[in-house]
Formats: sequence, structure tokens, C-alpha cells
Amino acid sequence: MEIDGQHQQEATTAVPHGFNADYLRIYYGKLFPHGDFFKWLSYGNDGKHPGCDQSFVGRREFSFTLENDIYLRFQSFDSVAEMENSIKEKCPFKIDIGPPAKRHAYAQSGNNVFVPVERELIFDIDISDYDDVRYCCSGADVCKDCWPLMTIAIKILDASLRDDFGFNHILWAYSGRRGVHCWVCDSRARKLNNEQRAAIADYFRVYKGGENTMKKVSLTGPVLHPFLARSYTDVLKCFFEDKLLLSQQLFASEERYRKILDLIPDENIASELHDKWQGNRRSSISKEDVNATRWEQLKTTLQSGKQKAQGLRRCVEEIVFSYTYPRLDMEVSKHMNHLLKAPFCIHPKTGRVCVPIDPNNCDDFDPTTVPTLSQLLGELNADGLHSNSENGK
Repeated sequence: MEIDGQHQQEATTAVPHGFNADYLRIYYGKLFPHGDFFKWLSYGNDGKHPGCDQSFVGRREFSFTLENDIYLRFQSFDSVAEMENSIKEKCPFKIDIGPPAKRHAYAQSGNNVFVPVERELIFDIDISDYDDVRYCCSGADVCKDCWPLMTIAIKILDASLRDDFGFNHILWAYSGRRGVHCWVCDSRARKLNNEQRAAIADYFRVYKGGENTMKKVSLTGPVLHPFLARSYTDVLKCFFEDKLLLSQQLFASEERYRKILDLIPDENIASELHDKWQGNRRSSISKEDVNATRWEQLKTTLQSGKQKAQGLRRCVEEIVFSYTYPRLDMEVSKHMNHLLKAPFCIHPKTGRVCVPIDPNNCDDFDPTTVPTLSQLLGELNADGLHSNSENGK
């Protein structure tokens, strides 16, 4: 009887996989953190503190994407209750957050001009921008072998934002599918104008060039900038050599190692290495060892005493940066009026929650284990059954 009862409970609590408005309505009604969400975006301007600006939140733009891609811009709310009621009523498939403006967001119509007065400094990084250096997945797909590229991006940016710029209030969030978002919430960061934001974004810009540009990283000067040197020695070099080489099998085939050789400016050296690897491709070197062995051969060749040209000696670092350094969506960071998906949304393609990521423990974050909408509702059903059974005793 206990086994039958267990089967009956499992059948009752199971929620079909997928994403739909009915599931979302329950999520917004029972699980979405309306209070904490509103408190975050108020920054103390909640009417409870002397000198606060009670109109602050009401001047911030929210954007709702409804079912069938219906797009509602310039939503604004003066209280948490007003926001919560609107979210529950409209049941948005996605919520985007914009900046506070000089006047209420809903008043932006006709000849009115939407003028942001402040905005979090934000960064957007997508794994799909790394498709040229990952071979396990492509597009929006991610796995345990390529997601560490996002982990490295978090480590590099978070350390620099704190150590180089002195910011402290930084929120990292999973985008729900293929990347991460960063919200720098310090008052000093929110007051930056577009030119200052562009300068900070440019500070982080190392990976440059379009699709037709072969070499996208050029490290010039007699020494690396301290930020780049620290990033290389503390994070990038070890990650490239200890993890990425093997997980992506970067030297395991001619097609893959030729892409690396193309980054060497001296064609004679590149040809020499290519011929050496072609000649021993049938050797007894294992798949695990061939990547490390060929990488060591490349480093030895480029960094030997006879290679006097600085460009060649710096080439090893440029290869590591090309494959591991964060690739930012620059336009997102440079402009105050850019919208960004709110944390705790549900991604409609994956059903996963856009959960925060602790930068101090980002190595432990696994996007494939992030709760989905159906899993959460299943837990709610199970909790309801448990409560009913307890009450029936």
C-alpha cells in the first residue's frame, strides 16, 4: 500500500516539462520575490527614510514581453503592490529593466524625450560569442566543458571592478540560457554618463575585430598593463593550460591547431610547427597528451632565446587571451538607456530561472542544474500534498 501511495503521489506532483503562461502565473503568484526585487531597484527611495526621493522608482522604465511577442515599453510603478499586481495580471514572459528618467516612464509619448538620469553599470556576456574557440557546443547550447569560459569572465571582471575601480555592490545573474549579466549598483556607478561608461567598457576591451579579422587580440608595448598581467598570471594561463586545452581538444586535429598557428605572425615558424605536427600525427601520443605536448612545443619555439622580436615572444599570451578573455557586448555597457533582462525571470526557451551567481563560488555554478519552472511547480505540488497529509493526521 505504501508503494502504491508513493506512485499516486508522484503522479499527482509531476508537472509536464515546458513553459507556458499558466505555469508562469503560478510562479509570479507564489515564488517571484516582488518585495526584494522592488527594494533593490529603490535604493532606499521607498518613502521610509528622510530625504529620499519617493518618485525615484516610478520614474524607472520596465518593459514586458508578453505571450506571442507582444512588447510593452515604458511601464512604471510607484509601489511594490502596483508592480506586483501588474506582473500577476500581465504575466510577462520576460521583464527588462531600464533606467530611471526625469519623468514617469509612462509619460514618454509624443514629443516627450526619454532622458535617463542614472543607470546601473551593466555587462552582458554570451557563450555564443565564443563559438570560434569551443567545439563541444555552438549557438545557445552550453555544457560543463564550455561554461567555464563564463566562469572566467566573471572572475576577471569582478576582480577588476572591485580592485581597479573600487566598486562593491555587484550582482551577477545567469541569463537563463547562454550567458551572464553583471549589474554594478554602487551610487557612483549609477551616476556615470555615457562617455564614462564607454571608457570603462573600453578598459576591458581586449578582444577586437570583426568576423573577417583573423587576429583579434594584439598586446602591444614592452610590458602588459597591470590589469592584463594580473588576469593572465592569476586566471587565464592556468585555465587555458589546465582545462581548456583538454576540454576543447585544441590541438587534436589539423583544423583546430591550424587556427592557433594562424595567430603566429611569422609564417616560417608557423609552417615549421605545422610540418612537425603533421609528421607525428600517427605517433603514440595519446589524445590527452597531444594537446599539452604541442602547446609546450609552440611555447618553446616562440619563447626561445633566438626569437628576439617582441611580437613573437608576446604571441603566446595573445593566443591565451584570444581563447579565454571575456568577450563583452560593448554597446550594452556604453549607453544608459539600454534595457537588460531582470534577474529571477524565467527564460522561455529553457524554462530556467535567471538566478544570481555568487562570484566567490562561481566555479561551483552549473547552468544545467538551475531550477526550471516545471521543477519548481512540482516542488510546490509536493509541498502542498505534504501539508495536506500533515493536516489530515
